Amino acid sequence: MKILFYGTKSYDKESFEIQLKNYNDIDMDFVDAELDHHTVYLAQGFDAICIFVNCIVDKAIIAILKKLQIKLILLRCAGFNNVDIEACKKNQIIVMRVPSYSPEAVAEMAMTLALAVNRKIHKSYIKVRENNFALNGLTGTTLYQKTAGIIGTGKIGIAMAKICQGFGMKVIAYDKYPSSQLPFVQYVSLEECLKSADLISLHCPLNEQTYHMINEKTIAMMKDGVILVNTSRGGLIKTEDLIKGIRDKKFFGVALDVYEEEGDYVFENLEDDILEHSTTARLLSFPNVIVTSHQGFLTKEALQAISKTTLENARSYQNNQLIQENVVE
Repeated sequence: MKILFYGTKSYDKESFEIQLKNYNDIDMDFVDAELDHHTVYLAQGFDAICIFVNCIVDKAIIAILKKLQIKLILLRCAGFNNVDIEACKKNQIIVMRVPSYSPEAVAEMAMTLALAVNRKIHKSYIKVRENNFALNGLTGTTLYQKTAGIIGTGKIGIAMAKICQGFGMKVIAYDKYPSSQLPFVQYVSLEECLKSADLISLHCPLNEQTYHMINEKTIAMMKDGVILVNTSRGGLIKTEDLIKGIRDKKFFGVALDVYEEEGDYVFENLEDDILEHSTTARLLSFPNVIVTSHQGFLTKEALQAISKTTLENARSYQNNQLIQENVVE
């Protein structure tokens, strides 16, 4: 089986090449280019392609993949909102993902961001490097006995809830399908979760129901001085409304590992560029905002799990024994 791997980064190639030693029936070619309407033709002669969450696979690309006789799209991630699944079905292209690679890695990143923006680590680090040891402007808040609001209690949300409990926080949550794994969590309505939480952490998939769920109306429901963390999907937050809330001093801190414009920037080195007309640049201008580069998944353990599961998905397709829980339907 021949697979073309789009958007290769050094850490991707390293982790997959280690795993490929155990899959002699699979050949994988790595290219740096991301999948788009031009690079899609590189897939000619391959059986499958492997992409990440930042690749947009629309109807036009799917139609070309069909002509190129691509039968399988391997997502090396959990999210699939970047792929037109209905178009794939119509063109008999199977889509498989990695539904759970390391939920603890993302949850740990969420708490890292919450702690960093709360205790102003991003500001302190820069000050001390310039020999400024003054404490002015570095006051944070104690999370112990505060209320954490977890929105979405899938595997990552569950892990985050447990971390918050470990910090001695009261944990409330909103999810249409409450988890039986969280006996210490009180499930409440979305409105109650937003109103009561001192720390709000988003762990939802992005779909029609959750798109821009954090907007001017829901921000108004939040406590003054709330901390907001998003390690899920950028589209959960309406950025213009978030910026307005920051300017209105609604938030003690905002920490984002994902954001609406990340498709243009994520995983790329743009240090010599100017981000013109960019909401991301506006977010970076606020002293109580931390933005990172969609790195919540990036641990050695998670990369190993991603590469192994992706290759297992490919083998299951090749052997006509699909791992059904990994098939996107």
